[in-house]
Amino acid sequence: MAKSSLPTVRKRRLAATLRSLREQAGVTPEQVMQEMDWSRSKVSKVETANIGVSVSDVRVLCDLYRAEPEVAEWLTQTARDARRRGWWDAYDEAMPTSFADYVELESEATHAHYFEIDLIPGLLQTEDYALALMETTAPQEDEQNIQARTELRMRRQERLHAGDLSLWAIIDESALLRGTGTQATRRAQLRHLLDAMDMPNIVLQILPLRAGAHAASGSPFGQLHFPEPIPSVVFVDNVAGSLYIEEPDEVARFSTAFDHLRATALDARESRKLLNAALRAVDSVR
Repeated sequence: MAKSSLPTVRKRRLAATLRSLREQAGVTPEQVMQEMDWSRSKVSKVETANIGVSVSDVRVLCDLYRAEPEVAEWLTQTARDARRRGWWDAYDEAMPTSFADYVELESEATHAHYFEIDLIPGLLQTEDYALALMETTAPQEDEQNIQARTELRMRRQERLHAGDLSLWAIIDESALLRGTGTQATRRAQLRHLLDAMDMPNIVLQILPLRAGAHAASGSPFGQLHFPEPIPSVVFVDNVAGSLYIEEPDEVARFSTAFDHLRATALDARESRKLLNAALRAVDSVR
């Protein structure tokens, strides 16, 4: 099946951010028309990602909108990158378009928040765990695609290990108890989580079963954060695919839910104790 010809996530967010900056600066479309020598139609098409925008034009618009230096840098880099293929395009045939959108977003995020109920977040999975999970959740896929998806997941972790992405993950205790893969796979995955807790750009909390109902009961989700004023994006995965939420009011509800989860989950010391207990339970199985 052919991939969608719609504008990429990168282009859509570039366009949306330019429009947001213009509105915040109180600049009218007519002023943009005069400054850029554009028609009204072109202003509209640029701000809706129906046409691209050059790096030089982005620089002029950032000056016009009095964008902060770090935002202007992000926008010009995004405009430059929008004309290039991303590294994830090499895995195009192995993943749905909706997930390619997510990988593109994640590649530009500075912070990621995850809440998972019955599995380990992808950025914290070992290769064997990821492979076992995909063999179970995508049994219709051929071995080559499963291998490619697993490799893609490991590639996504490179920014995390390089310190370019900060992660705050809250994992329900049930994910530690669920038997995914072999005993050796489960043991290695738990040890990997313990090691991850020592990384300065990772915060990991376990939500114990005894906590009972909470603000996100039955609703695992992720939230990606970008430099201000670029708005964050929430994504929710299910069997049918991925849902992206960008409306500010709706995103705020997830932010509030995550704050409640942080307050309810165990602190680092108690989370480590629970992980060690889960590891001992795996080791005790004969």
